[in-house]
Amino acid sequence: MSTVIRPAREDDAPVIFELLKASAIEQGNLHELCVDEQAVRDDGFGPTPRFQAILAEWDGQVAGFALYYFNYSTWVSRNGLYLEDLYVGPEFRRRGVARSLMEKLAAIAIDRGCGRLQWVVKRENERAKSFYRSLGAVELTQWPLMWLTGGTLTKLAR
Repeated sequence: MSTVIRPAREDDAPVIFELLKASAIEQGNLHELCVDEQAVRDDGFGPTPRFQAILAEWDGQVAGFALYYFNYSTWVSRNGLYLEDLYVGPEFRRRGVARSLMEKLAAIAIDRGCGRLQWVVKRENERAKSFYRSLGAVELTQWPLMWLTGGTLTKLAR
């Protein structure tokens, strides 16, 4: 068996939502997941898509996915591909599915002229970090992630 990677289609919205939910459950963050199936459909496949996605299939079954979008870097004066979510179902792990997804993302980044492929990983997810390091990824400890959400974002906007 081998992995087949294909672009997601609008009719994949339900499975993308289920994979997002499974990922949130595994990470212990289901309560933070705000997206629903309709939002996946609208945000990924509406008139102005906010993200793109690829699906990995193993023997005709969806095994995993990667959800991404393009950003811009003044440091490299080029777009970058930002990986927002990558998830492989437990029954498909250790079969090269995640590697196939990452290889496809790298190819998309190169085809689109991107200067980099980037993402964040939960600090305590050593298995994921080890996997990404095996691909040649570097952990940027000197660039910690910062954010404003909810009330603090609203307060600053005033």
